[in-house]
Amino acid sequence: MPGEQTSLSKLLSLLLRHRPQAIGLTLSAEGWVSVDELLSALASHGHTVDRAALERVVAESDKQRFAFSSDGRLVRANQGHSVSIDLGLSPEQPPDVLFHGTVARYLSAIRKQGLLKGKRHHVHLSASVEVALSVGGRRGAPTVLRVEAATMARDGYLFYRSQNGVWLTEHVPPQFLVIPTLAG
Repeated sequence: MPGEQTSLSKLLSLLLRHRPQAIGLTLSAEGWVSVDELLSALASHGHTVDRAALERVVAESDKQRFAFSSDGRLVRANQGHSVSIDLGLSPEQPPDVLFHGTVARYLSAIRKQGLLKGKRHHVHLSASVEVALSVGGRRGAPTVLRVEAATMARDGYLFYRSQNGVWLTEHVPPQFLVIPTLAG
């Protein structure tokens, strides 16, 4: 995505996942907001964005972070919220293995506690090593963790898949992780 689209994507992530009140927005219980209301609120806070620019970000975001409602009048983030919303996802059987991208400085805590959701609703997992590398690479040299998802599911852990294919779960305990040993 070009720089202007990346900036808009980051702003939308902040507003539609974490701080809608920063520009006077209120998300519905499912995380939706009117496109017209969003564009108006952005403009009143010095961010001139038109419908076409919003459509480009939704369509071209590498991780498909956002979605329009079926009638195109509403928009929301697909996952990653720290504000209270219900995406209406149903539990699904995950693939045998999922992946999580991180960086070395977090490995000690992960070995002890597993993967925690932090302020978000869920831990985010991917079905591919490539996506996990991309996610982990945002904070430095990436490390990819293997999650024994099918075993977790057999043990009663629930998994959900967001509209953009990201796998979500409440917590990944350490016993379900394969963490690479880093040469040092």
